[in-house]
Amino acid sequence: MRPVLTARALGRATLERQFLLRRSAMSALEGVRHLVGLQAQAANAPYVGLWSRLASFAISDLTALMVDRRVVRSGSLRATQHLTTAEDYLWLRPLIQPVSLRQRQAGFGRRTAGVDLGEVAAVASDLLAGRTLTRPQLRDLLAERWPGHDAEALAWSVQCLLWIVHPPPSGTWGVGGATPFALAHEWIGRPVVTDPEPAPLVRRYLAAFGPATVKDVQTWSGLTRLRDVVERMRPEVRTFRDEAGTELFDLADAPLPDPDTPAPPRFLPEFDDLIVAHGDRRRLMTDADRKRTCVGSLVAPTFLIDGRVAGSWRLQRDRETATLVIAPYRSLGEADRTALEEEGVRLLGFAAPAGRTRHVTFRPVD
Repeated sequence: MRPVLTARALGRATLERQFLLRRSAMSALEGVRHLVGLQAQAANAPYVGLWSRLASFAISDLTALMVDRRVVRSGSLRATQHLTTAEDYLWLRPLIQPVSLRQRQAGFGRRTAGVDLGEVAAVASDLLAGRTLTRPQLRDLLAERWPGHDAEALAWSVQCLLWIVHPPPSGTWGVGGATPFALAHEWIGRPVVTDPEPAPLVRRYLAAFGPATVKDVQTWSGLTRLRDVVERMRPEVRTFRDEAGTELFDLADAPLPDPDTPAPPRFLPEFDDLIVAHGDRRRLMTDADRKRTCVGSLVAPTFLIDGRVAGSWRLQRDRETATLVIAPYRSLGEADRTALEEEGVRLLGFAAPAGRTRHVTFRPVD
């Protein structure tokens, strides 16, 4: 009979592996590698995510890794923008290619009907050889080759068809603007892996997000048909059941902390992978809170109380002040409110520019 893990036990195990029970002494590079990928649709989000997880982290630490090409920004997990180590990109991006192609077809298939995608990939590769182009620049060049077709859709398709990274300063702290495209093998200086195996991805996922079901791994990665992969891994993993009787897989030596281990308040950025890393998210939030947190394709910035999502937050800035606005989903006890406010002050110290007056304020519960 397999041991049963309660939702609270699962939550504590995942928080331990996410460095959210206690911040890790890992470097920024080690942290990015352990987490496999950091969702990077919003430029500042990976920075806040690492700050909440690492004991000693500064904005310049991550920016330097991107400038030095040790961390890259590209579409990967779930075909969405992530930061990964350059080393991991070389096997992760080709492994996720079916997801990218599926997303491209869903988003741009009709708009690119009648265009030879193989030719688009070849032309775009030639255009990008030895240089970096922004998406608008690439769009305009593709429009010259395919007049009368949707050049915007063609440019978006390129990042799904080719191994593309988006070099800095785009995607670094506070920097937006047009997205630059560069060929990954040129930027990193090494070719991507041919036909990578999915088992290492499952191991890495379990190390950072487990214990988990096969569906959980598929939800996080975007890949399908992983059941056979996990079945072949049975000799090296241990198994549990959740309270509903669903089978869970885990690494043999992964930590399982006491379910009563204290979980301090933590702030997570928008789109944080932890929030979307499981098909069943009840280890972190109620179904009602999930609906408030995940609305369509958006994932709100959240805060955790006792290891569970308890509300959202946002940072408001002007020339003189920076205000952290905390919006609880329900009333907070005095001790939790005080601890959350103290963590909020620390977040402002990290994220708000020096010289501005800093405030933490709570919105009334809806």
